[in-house]
Formats: sequence, C-alpha cells, structure tokens
Amino acid sequence: MSEPPRFDRGHTDDLMSFLAASPTPYHAVANAAERLEKAGFRQVAETDAWDGTAGGKYVLRGGAIIAWYVPEGAEAHTPFRIVGAHTDSPTLRVKPRPDSGAHGWRQAAVEIYGGPLLNSWLDRDLGLAGRLSLRDGTTCLVDVDRPLLRVPQLAIHLDRAVNSDGLKLDKQRHMQPVWGLGEDVRDGDLIAFLEETAGLPDGSVAGWDLMVHPVEPPAYLGRDRELVAGPRMDNLLSVHAGTAALAAVAGHGSGLSYIPVLAAFDHEENGSQSDTGADGPLLGSVLERSVHARGGSLEDRARALAGTVCLSSDTGHAVHPNYAERHDPTHHPRVDGGPLLKVNVNNRYATDGSGRAVFAAACEKAGVPFQTFVSNNAMPCGTTIGPITAARHGIRTVDIGVAILSMHSVRELCGAKDPYLLANALTAFLEG
Repeated sequence: MSEPPRFDRGHTDDLMSFLAASPTPYHAVANAAERLEKAGFRQVAETDAWDGTAGGKYVLRGGAIIAWYVPEGAEAHTPFRIVGAHTDSPTLRVKPRPDSGAHGWRQAAVEIYGGPLLNSWLDRDLGLAGRLSLRDGTTCLVDVDRPLLRVPQLAIHLDRAVNSDGLKLDKQRHMQPVWGLGEDVRDGDLIAFLEETAGLPDGSVAGWDLMVHPVEPPAYLGRDRELVAGPRMDNLLSVHAGTAALAAVAGHGSGLSYIPVLAAFDHEENGSQSDTGADGPLLGSVLERSVHARGGSLEDRARALAGTVCLSSDTGHAVHPNYAERHDPTHHPRVDGGPLLKVNVNNRYATDGSGRAVFAAACEKAGVPFQTFVSNNAMPCGTTIGPITAARHGIRTVDIGVAILSMHSVRELCGAKDPYLLANALTAFLEG
C-alpha cells in the first residue's frame, strides 16, 4: 500500500462551505460546475452538436450534473470510470399553493420529500431556497438564508406522555411551518416575497421548486474537532468528493487509460425515476454522445461500456454507540476508519467480488484504509443508485460511501478525516 495521505483539513473546510452554499440540488450542481470551471471544464448544451476534442466538459440538467474529461489520444472505444452520487436530500418542499395559516399564524404549505427524520425538523430556524421558473422561459436560483420559518413542537404541558410514549407526528397536520402573523392569508404572498428577495418584477414567477433548509452552518465537533456536524451530507459529501477528484485528475490527465466521469443525479431519495434521476436517460445519453463525438460506432459504444466501472458513492451507517445491536455483529464501521464498501447479496447494493477488487486496488494505490458494511439480517437494507446504474447501463458498479450517524436528520455527523480519505480514493479510482 502507498503511504497514507496526510490529512488535509482544508478539504473538510471546503466541504463545509459547499454544504452551506448548496441548500438545494440546483445550488449543488451550480457550485460543482463553478469548481469544475476553475479546473478548465466547459459547459456543453444538450441541444448543440458535440465535438470530440480533448478536455473537460459538463452538462447541467435541473438538479443533475454529468461531467467528464477526455484525455489526449482517447479512442472511441475508451472505457469510462464513473463516480456516481446524488444531489437531493430528504426535506420539506413547498406545495403548488404555498400560502396557508390559521388562528393568526401565517404558514407555508409543504410536502414531505423522501424519508426525513421528522422530529429533527422541529424547533429549528429554517430558510427557504430553490429554483424559480419565470414567464420568459428562464430560471433563477433563490436562497433566503436566514431564519424565516419554523415548525413548532407542541409544548410538553399539552402532551404529557411524549417522553414516555414517544413523539407521534402526522405529516399533514404537524409539519407545516409558520413564517409570520396575519389573519388575512392570501394566495401569492410567499411567492411575492421571494420575487422581492430575488429582485424580480412582480408577477414574473410562473413556477417554483422550493424547499426548506436549516440555516445553522456546518461545524466541527468534539474535543479535537475530529467530527463534523452539518446538513445534507447524504449525499453532498460524495458530490463534493467526486467533484474534487475529477478536477484533480483533469489537472494531471495525460496518460489516462480511462475517461473519468462524475454523474451526480437528482431524485435518489424518492426512487430516481425522473429525467434527472439515475433511472432516467441522462447518463446513457451523455456517454453515447461522447463516444459518437469521437467518431465511434455502436460497436465502439458497446466496447466502451463493457470496460466501464462505476463507483456509486453514498453515505452509509457507522455503528451507533447507543444502538450497536441494530448493526451486524461482525461489521462495525467506524467514523474516520476510511470509506465503506457496501455489500448486500439481495442487490440492494451492486457490489460483488470483482467490484471489491477494483475498489481495494484504488484504496491501496491511494494509501486509504477501507471498511465493509453489511446490514443486520433482521433489518431491511436501504439502496442507492448503484443497482439502478448497473441494470440500466450494463455497467459494473460498486457501492461505497462514508460512514455517518443520524442519516436523514437535518444535521448528520461524520468524521473530519473521512471526506478527505474518500476524495483520495476516488481520485485513484478515476486515474485507473
């Protein structure tokens, strides 16, 4: 194994900045694109003809980004090495008629997106961010990054048994946040407020994709600042690491035998079935067009995909000190123990023995330790974009990720070193 990389806290500092600046998938891909632009990548439009020139390119569609780097001398059948991730996180999303309220309270009507830990959203200062679609056909991003909303919990005096019987939350009745006072609740008030915030003319917004987010910034935790607490680590931690790895490989990309790719999808938390999800056509379209732009045929495309490998990077479960019995008794992943290799024989993860060998080789090259995660047999196992990618494109896929606690909470917890170790392992993988 190579010498282990010296821990660079600057990477984790940058991750924390990325998390804070990316309250929605739309902001996340914009921030990833900005980082790639600084590394020499350029955006290409799906509606334009593509050329086969060397260099870094990327496509943006909604809350998804596909970026790739073509080295000098790449042939049409050159295989790809893909880091897959997702940009969305469980949250509260604004409904088509946002304005509601009762008993003198002004409220925002929200819908539950994905599978959040609902109790973690209570009594927190919340902002509002997303994408506004304008009447002229353009879109713009908006972020109210200040305390604007709050989902107030019922006082214990009115629910005396809450600590003994447990908190029971109705998704419709109990999760609607307040954002002001007023008896006269009118349709359009919230959107008018956002138009004013974004500096847009009155009535210019025709549609919106808005979501609530906590405004408390990420922070180091612990005696020696060895932990990081923050929002949306599932799975912006992997998006950030993949972006950093792709930029690093492009910076010294001569002699690459693979075409490195970052594929960060939206809508993983609700099944991936969308035009920007892993079960949609976006990745396949980009890979096929890249082959054809280099003069490739259907045969070249088949050869390229047959040699392609994807690392599906998503957060996994560290052993919880208060609930160790919920974990497999022989697999207890720890934070800062290196990235996880995630295994499930029922194909909830896509890893098999040959995939393990690919990941082990990348970690050995990078000097990065790794751990293995498997679920307790009595617990249902979650899933990722990994099996979807493998099945949809016929690509050998390996599921990996960083071990965290409090997955799907407003604030999740990871080790300060693990994001850096993951980025090093991904860089070694993309280099081939």
